[in-house]
Amino acid sequence: MAAVLDPSFLSPLFASNSYPSHPTYLKLQRFPSKPTANTNRPCSAGNPSHAPSTSSEYREPDPEPDAERTRDRRRVVRLAWEKLVRWSRSWRSKAKTDIFERTNKVVVLGGGSFGTAMAAHVASRKAQLEVKMLIRDPQVCQSINELHCNCKYFPGHKLPENVVATTDAKAALLGADYCLHAVPVQFSSSFLEGIADYVDPGLPFISLSKGLELNTLRMMSQIIPQALRNPRQPFVALSGPSFALELMNNLPTAMVVASKDKKLVNAVQQLLASTHLRISTSSDVTGVEIAGALKNVLAIAAGIVEGMNLGNNSMAALVAQGCSEIRWLATKMGAKPTTVTGLSGTGDIMLTCFVNLSRNRTVGVRLGSGEKLDDILGSMNQVAEGVSTAGAVIALAQKYNVKMPVLTAVARIIDNELTPKKAVYELMSLPQVSITFHQSQ
Repeated sequence: MAAVLDPSFLSPLFASNSYPSHPTYLKLQRFPSKPTANTNRPCSAGNPSHAPSTSSEYREPDPEPDAERTRDRRRVVRLAWEKLVRWSRSWRSKAKTDIFERTNKVVVLGGGSFGTAMAAHVASRKAQLEVKMLIRDPQVCQSINELHCNCKYFPGHKLPENVVATTDAKAALLGADYCLHAVPVQFSSSFLEGIADYVDPGLPFISLSKGLELNTLRMMSQIIPQALRNPRQPFVALSGPSFALELMNNLPTAMVVASKDKKLVNAVQQLLASTHLRISTSSDVTGVEIAGALKNVLAIAAGIVEGMNLGNNSMAALVAQGCSEIRWLATKMGAKPTTVTGLSGTGDIMLTCFVNLSRNRTVGVRLGSGEKLDDILGSMNQVAEGVSTAGAVIALAQKYNVKMPVLTAVARIIDNELTPKKAVYELMSLPQVSITFHQSQ
């Protein structure tokens, strides 16, 4: 007699009833065994009376129990979803909106693609909200004010009419409730020093810039208060998988805002969250910033693999190694591992490494194809932060005594001291070590 375990025991998704923990509840389904030959009565093909009875032959299992289990599984899934929806509606009914309702003016520093996209996003949420963009380029400023579009980055996208551009720092900052900082990292310090006299000491800065300052190894959480000569300047870091073009098209995504000030980070969450942009909060500023900076360097490496046509296996192996290197350094600097594996880490890494819209990945693809770095940068109208960040990352790794072979190779390629082909050979020739060795780095 054959016996098998009932599938409803193997997975709770298939169970219609709960079972006790005692092993005696195991249910056995019995199936008739195949008949054995009768040695006392020889069988003859011409004598049907000697043939085994058809009633004892193997029969297919009844399909009815399978259909019942399928219905039970679907019921479990449906109830789980309905529970999630009820929780979501309950939470939304209690969510505060007072911060956004009291916000009258938001200033955006910088007129690049991401600054423009975030300006449009915030402005579209409230028609009465004044969104002022501080821009250096008079032509872009004019196109925003007269044509309601950024002619340089988004000529085909109309901006909300409450987005206004100016080249006057004093006018832009006067009376602002929040400031979105979208100036590239390498230019942020000098830019902020030039407008420091017009910045209210209590104005919250939401940094959209990702990277490390090359000579000082500073992150934006250090650059902004030092450049403004105000160590208490409120600061929030924003990061996550967010291409500017997709934000402009109102495609859904999720990001993280991080600050040591819980009240402030909750306010910024309320300011930015919408039906197509989920905003999570975090207190791990270091983790959010360092992951956002290092992923740009890793994206260059991923682009090099693509440009050299090394295949999908190489791409996956390289990105996995790069993620480990980012985690090693970030945790040594005090970041939480969960931050590195979350939206601002793994989420942003996957987007930047695998999608053609990435500026840093594009630089890598062209390097891997044999182009010179100067020619690549000269043909781009946007900044690829990973190029400047690479050298700073390696200096930071040395400071914290962390080995980062992939990101170090990128820095060497950018410095024109190593060819992509030679870099691949050297990386593949590294000692074969155990995972536990890596984890101890």
